[in-house]
Amino acid sequence: MAGELTGAMAVSAAGMDAQATRLRVVAQNLANQDTTSANPGADPYRRKTISFEAVMDQSIGAQTVQVKDIGTDPSDFPSKYDPANPAANKDGYVKTPNVNSFTEIMDMREAESSYSANLSVMQASRNMANKTIDILK
Repeated sequence: MAGELTGAMAVSAAGMDAQATRLRVVAQNLANQDTTSANPGADPYRRKTISFEAVMDQSIGAQTVQVKDIGTDPSDFPSKYDPANPAANKDGYVKTPNVNSFTEIMDMREAESSYSANLSVMQASRNMANKTIDILK
């Protein structure tokens, strides 16, 4: 029984770690959503993406999740007309980051929910372990 509870806590901890990384990526994207390049021909901040993978943890005999890759979103940069901006091209358009705040907020909420679910599993496992110890006393 103790092994299963330890395994459940390890799986939850791995999930919490992955979601914390996801939240950091979302925070970076939101922090850079309004930046532009100082050079007229250069690209602005490119949205970061995160992907996960399941890995077998031999020590607990269960699959856990981990961050597979932090990449970049290859979508096009939107442009806005701002001829006074030093980063504007000859036509007066400035490339802006390919970050959509609505998408980032939804991603943040999903990561927060997943983190909370993993935290609840960890707390329930700890409570079961404590009750088992109390029964054995």
